[in-house]
Amino acid sequence: MQPKIKNIILVGLMGSGKTTIGRRLSENLSLDFFDSDHEIIDTTGVSIDHIFDVEGEKGFRARESEVIKKLCATPHIVLATGGGAVILKENRELIKKAGSVVYLSSSVDQILRRTAKSKTRPLLEKSKNRRKTITDILEARDPLYKEVASVIINTNGKKLNEVIDEIIETL
Repeated sequence: MQPKIKNIILVGLMGSGKTTIGRRLSENLSLDFFDSDHEIIDTTGVSIDHIFDVEGEKGFRARESEVIKKLCATPHIVLATGGGAVILKENRELIKKAGSVVYLSSSVDQILRRTAKSKTRPLLEKSKNRRKTITDILEARDPLYKEVASVIINTNGKKLNEVIDEIIETL
């Protein structure tokens, strides 16, 4: 059963499963899938890390906003946003208007496990204490994720198909 909605936008912290879940969800619903971080990489031809190094977080967020604006205007898609996409108010407004927003909520422990071997998380790369960094980011962003969310799905201890089924049932 396909939800009767314009778009499905996935938000949540890095490592919450937005890209993996988004790809599978889009396949199940026969919708196109986009990942805002991948779109930035495709557009610029460089990694997110490189953009952070050269332009800083502010430069990256400006690029991210451009991509989100474009993708939110694209109908019938599943969009996985970057973990910090909700930081800017203009992005939150675009995301809320673009369709049903699913907040993939994950515990700090789960995020730590999922990002443990990652070398492509600029906000974690220079961290001396990943747990504290993730906790601080989650505390700052959780209210923003909740602000835009149509539904909150707790992914802790759930298999991919369980999360997909829960999203489809909820929407």
